[in-house]
Amino acid sequence: MLNKVLTIQQKFPQIDIKLNEPLSHYTYTKTGGPADYLAFPKTIAETTDLVNYAREQQLPLTILGNASNLIVKDGGIRGLVLILTKMHQIQVTGKEIIVQAGAKIIDTTIAAWQGGLTGLEFAAGIPGSIGGAMFMNAGAYDGEMSEVVSAMTLLLPDGQVEKFSGRDLHFSYRHSLVQENQGIVLEAQFRLKKGDPVKIKARMDELNALRASKQPLEYPSCGSVFKRPTGYFTGKLIHEAGLQGKQIGGIQVSTKHAGFMVNVARGTATDYIDLIHFVQKTVFEKSGVRLEPEVRIIGEDPESKN
Repeated sequence: MLNKVLTIQQKFPQIDIKLNEPLSHYTYTKTGGPADYLAFPKTIAETTDLVNYAREQQLPLTILGNASNLIVKDGGIRGLVLILTKMHQIQVTGKEIIVQAGAKIIDTTIAAWQGGLTGLEFAAGIPGSIGGAMFMNAGAYDGEMSEVVSAMTLLLPDGQVEKFSGRDLHFSYRHSLVQENQGIVLEAQFRLKKGDPVKIKARMDELNALRASKQPLEYPSCGSVFKRPTGYFTGKLIHEAGLQGKQIGGIQVSTKHAGFMVNVARGTATDYIDLIHFVQKTVFEKSGVRLEPEVRIIGEDPESKN
């Protein structure tokens, strides 16, 4: 497979394409094995061309955004990986914001505030990309993307680019249409309301301060690890199971917030996965509640790489 890299680089000389690149350089957990090819398209056209090329060449294809709520296994990812962070344009027009998939959620909330638009304050501190936020219907502090998204443009598996209205996106808790149709988010459109920039900024500052006081932002992590079970609080379940501070390898259940796992000592993705499984097993034994991961776990185990 690796002998095709020159063909890819020659075909797309304007795109930054790296060979056998460790994904630990890009993930928020600071873990993850290498990608065979890692490309950084800057435009929707470049992304579409790379995706179509991968499909023509039957290369496995993986799309990443800001790699925040994500664990890449230590064996890495075969084929072509696209990181869309260079596709980050944000356009504010009236009460609407059109945002490319690689733009940071935080930058989008800042653009909304500066444009005097309210509705995105809940997302002020979410560290992911817009594409990832659309994929999983990201949310925080009683707000979700589904409440403000009016349309989304996807590159579909058949190579067609199609725009979907908000009502057709099948949003639910940590779920969207993108998980069903294997589409690739290219762009999202938000419909917001006019607001007072001073009040908008004050609310953003309030939520960011609250986040900093409760979450272990000082360590690498994958964000919130588990979905919230109906009728329960995940952190409380983990705490009551006596797991706060539990450590496997270099990864620890945060002593600041039990719903987070932090990389305190050069941990690996395998450490993360082992700790996730240990927490799931122990919480179920203690409370009878099954915790379902919110974090995406992708890639290959080290022993299965070759």
